Amino acid sequence: MQKGTIVYLYGESLYINLTNRCPNSCDFCIRNYTDNLGDADNLWLEEEPTADQVVSRIKEEICEKKTKVNEIIFCGYGEPMERLEELIDISKKIRAFTDKPIRINTNGLADLIHKKKTAPLLEGVVDAVSVSLNAPTAEKYFNLCHPEFGPQSFDAILKWTEDVKQYVPDVRMSVVGVIPEEDIQECRRIAEELGVKFRVR
Repeated sequence: MQKGTIVYLYGESLYINLTNRCPNSCDFCIRNYTDNLGDADNLWLEEEPTADQVVSRIKEEICEKKTKVNEIIFCGYGEPMERLEELIDISKKIRAFTDKPIRINTNGLADLIHKKKTAPLLEGVVDAVSVSLNAPTAEKYFNLCHPEFGPQSFDAILKWTEDVKQYVPDVRMSVVGVIPEEDIQECRRIAEELGVKFRVR
């Protein structure tokens, strides 16, 4: 059985697939339609990798294969902040051999996942965070992303984004391009009010 790819190239970025766990079940999620992205064979993990396994694979790509990489991104077929301790450990260890910027793609629900404030733990750990907003209201978010935490998830995302910009220099919110244009523009307004960048992906 394929054990699942833990580090993969997509464009000129190196992605880390830490977990398949996620508190959301988004209608548009790409994992509903394919098992792989970029040069990954299969992003469904038979077991979650250890921090050292991930660090070893990144070192192999960057130091041994000399793979051209512009950025290292925590983003696979799950929510990377599910494994917050490992994410922090990996980031600190790879700083020893690469100066490439490190980013987390997240749904912004880390505080609900861990039942504590998580944004301060990212200070000096990562260079950028991209928060998936995808809907302009709590009701629309609940109907589109089906978060296990219920309608409170939307406000939690906004609060986490507001918090994390105090600790991480580059923070943006993003939406999928499949939602209505009016919702995209309303999400853009939300990001602007929070003082973060905005991107349609």
